[in-house]
Amino acid sequence: MDDNSFYAIRDVPGKGKGLVAVQKIKKGTRILCEEPIIITPQGEPEIPRLRVTVAQQVDALEPSLRQAFLSMRNIYPHENSVEKLYWGIFQTNALPVENGEIASAIFIEACRINHACDRNGQKRWNDNIKKHTVHALRDIEKGDEITICYLGVDMGRDSRMKTLEDKFAFVCSCRLCSLPAEEGRESDRRLDRIYQLDGLISRGLAFGALLSSPLQMLRYVDEQVRLYNEQGPDDSGLPQAFFDAAQIVIANGDLARGRIFAERAVSGWRTNSGSDCKENTAVDEVPSELEKGAFEDWLWKRFVPQREGQPADLRNRSSFPGFSDLPTDGGADRMDIFQDGVADDPHARPRHWCFLAEIVDYSLLLRLEMELKDVNEEMLPLFFYTEARGNELAPEDICRGYTVAVLDARHHKFRWDRPDFPGAVAEATGN
Repeated sequence: MDDNSFYAIRDVPGKGKGLVAVQKIKKGTRILCEEPIIITPQGEPEIPRLRVTVAQQVDALEPSLRQAFLSMRNIYPHENSVEKLYWGIFQTNALPVENGEIASAIFIEACRINHACDRNGQKRWNDNIKKHTVHALRDIEKGDEITICYLGVDMGRDSRMKTLEDKFAFVCSCRLCSLPAEEGRESDRRLDRIYQLDGLISRGLAFGALLSSPLQMLRYVDEQVRLYNEQGPDDSGLPQAFFDAAQIVIANGDLARGRIFAERAVSGWRTNSGSDCKENTAVDEVPSELEKGAFEDWLWKRFVPQREGQPADLRNRSSFPGFSDLPTDGGADRMDIFQDGVADDPHARPRHWCFLAEIVDYSLLLRLEMELKDVNEEMLPLFFYTEARGNELAPEDICRGYTVAVLDARHHKFRWDRPDFPGAVAEATGN
């Protein structure tokens, strides 16, 4: 946790503890930046194993942190089991991370932030700094409670209140949920239309309507932005809407409007997540000190080989791709596996990559066959077409939950297809 003068943890009437502003906080300010103290891994479906994982982490905490954790609210009390007590507190208070490695986590101060459907703070896991952040969506006055939203922002009032009561055991009394009946229905109509427009825009971008019907697409986004503004100031959905508008006009050669929409999108994302969130780059942040080759690498996000002995970044999808990103045997994408130049260039340097996946299941009949799950949660088979048919691996090395590493893996098309898998599987190119 960082020292912070923006807020204090105080009793909030009807809500227990909460974060209250001790000074005026301007829009876009990073209110909180915090590391997790307890985490659960992504992709672990078995509750008993998660309970054990959480209990081990709680027991390993220093006394002050353990006491802070135990003082959190628990709507799943278990008096006869310490393990279940810990798990109940975790379920009640954990915030989602979902960065490919961590599913959810406990943060001593961020988990004290209460919910409001018209929240004034935006929560986000910043994978660049490995911390949970909260930014002010609008100006927050001294004495105001800092709030975040626990739910999807496009849910109507009845759905929101039922979900909050079922999942978190409280009744929301925020401004949106306390509107008079007719105003509440009008708010729900806006949210329904925003959700409908989001589907129309997404499908249009995916199926080419931004070229065939660009003006209609722009009208959809225009209406969505207007509805967001009517719903409340500085909605967190606005940056994506501006980004969608930028894609539409740029695809049709309107660079002037494209620049304005892109700047608005980046400005909104920076308000929501900060300038150090790695996907946020403003138009004036083009690097000027790079040599030509390094500039082109930056521009195209090219793979840049690491120095010998430098630790690998397992999050680098260029070095550790998912199954869908692998090249195909003899395919047109074979030039992608060179660090620079093209495949026909005798000076082009080949690069290597490693496909990583978790063993979900396996069988040892005619040959070793594994069912794998990659970093994108995609399921696929791996077959061992070696002389020993997979028997060269020791039995103790083949376990569910273990990781398979395939150097320079490629898609390979077989003459047959299993009905429950696509006709392409990962195949090693070496030993």
